[in-house]
Amino acid sequence: MYLKAIEINDLTVEYPEVKALDKVSFSINQGDFLGIIGPNGAGKSTLFSCMLGILTKYKGTIRFFGEDIRKSRNYLKLIGYVPQKPVFENNFPATVKEIVRMQLTNNSDRQLIDKVLQQVWMHELGNRRIGDLSIGQQQRVFIAKALVHNPKILILDEPVTGVDIQSSEIFYSILRDLNEKQNITIIWSSHDMDAVHKLANKVACLNRTLFFHGISAEFFENEDLVKQYSEASMQQHMHSHEIH
Repeated sequence: MYLKAIEINDLTVEYPEVKALDKVSFSINQGDFLGIIGPNGAGKSTLFSCMLGILTKYKGTIRFFGEDIRKSRNYLKLIGYVPQKPVFENNFPATVKEIVRMQLTNNSDRQLIDKVLQQVWMHELGNRRIGDLSIGQQQRVFIAKALVHNPKILILDEPVTGVDIQSSEIFYSILRDLNEKQNITIIWSSHDMDAVHKLANKVACLNRTLFFHGISAEFFENEDLVKQYSEASMQQHMHSHEIH
């Protein structure tokens, strides 16, 4: 019996000209590694904005560990979030350790900072200026920043966009360790279907509606399902270009 970490029921988000999400329902067990795939405009970032309490005008319910997020924001303490790209100027003067320390109220906890930097293989670059790092290294620092509060859930929004293959592989190894060794539930959106197949035990195929949610192998090893989803995604992509 797994504890449900997240339960989403009939989640619908409507903008003036488009329905971004349409009655999306699925649940995530504690310890799952869920890969969310979908084309641009599929609603992945909208889904995350709802889950993080940023977007509140939605229909349906979202529960974290059984609690409706509209009734309490306590669940946010259990979540680490890594956005698609870090938001700062390249000449930002802070070092790696200072970036991680920003997340702490007791900023003198050096042992904790060293620990989370070791978890993301960045402890040797702790005194390097953040702007001097590659995009892949920066994203690893932001994972470390997300880990300082010992989250139960880690949400990552296409975190390896613009990252080279070697750095991506390091990034994926870190995620696998966090999931398997620390039992952190990971929810990760990606365009890289091969990476999702290799890493995630569960997959959600999103294209405004939920095409599939379940065991990763059951989707990727079913050629008909993959073909149907790919064709539907392509049609949606072409349709969105016609509208614009």
